[in-house]
Amino acid sequence: MKQQDDLALGRVGRDEGSSAIVSREVVIPPLGLAGTLRRPGGARALVIFAHGSGSSRLSPRNIRVAEALNDRRIATLLFDLLMPEEENDPRNVFDIKLLGRRLIHAVSWIVEQPDVGSLPLGLFGASTGAAAALVAASSHGDRIGAVVSRGGRPDLAGDIVPQVKAPTLLIVGGADFGVIELNQWALERLGGEKSIEIVPGATHLFPEPGALEAVIELAAGWFKRHLVTGRNQPANANRDSRQ
Repeated sequence: MKQQDDLALGRVGRDEGSSAIVSREVVIPPLGLAGTLRRPGGARALVIFAHGSGSSRLSPRNIRVAEALNDRRIATLLFDLLMPEEENDPRNVFDIKLLGRRLIHAVSWIVEQPDVGSLPLGLFGASTGAAAALVAASSHGDRIGAVVSRGGRPDLAGDIVPQVKAPTLLIVGGADFGVIELNQWALERLGGEKSIEIVPGATHLFPEPGALEAVIELAAGWFKRHLVTGRNQPANANRDSRQ
């Protein structure tokens, strides 16, 4: 069942010199997948979200992260990876090749949009969406400047993982046993700059007090470093940090 968001997404003015946010509903070809594109005034980058199994563009956790990025002048696109008639088939929600293709289509579409297409581009994946993000990052090469995984299953990308050259941050809950090990497996195999951050005491959905706030700060810092201030600089050495 889809998670319902209780936060209304407002539409405001188009003042490029301010932090005012323009929000519009979009339809992503070729299937017509529904999405929400939010662009703050003076946007410096854009992040596309890939939700996890059983979720949608209305994921309240992803929306919280997206709104925090908007506050930092990073535009966001949240969209449904599946059509309504596809959602009840478990084969679809765990079909990483299918989800990856949908995300690749979204990237191809967004770079053609005149208002955001030239912005540095990042991907944020949750759960199975993290594997889809790695598939898309490997496909689009240098166009993807950074990837962040929240409670992700990057291992599901399999042989694609070593092909990912975009700087990738894996964020895992310290009490998300089993998933930690799968992220460590992926960390060893990623082909570019990489890091893993463990949020102490957090479980898979980061519902604990302060856990999602920690995710927001880590993700925002990674995107700022690689999309906003560091995109023209050579990557630093790999690191494996646990905080």
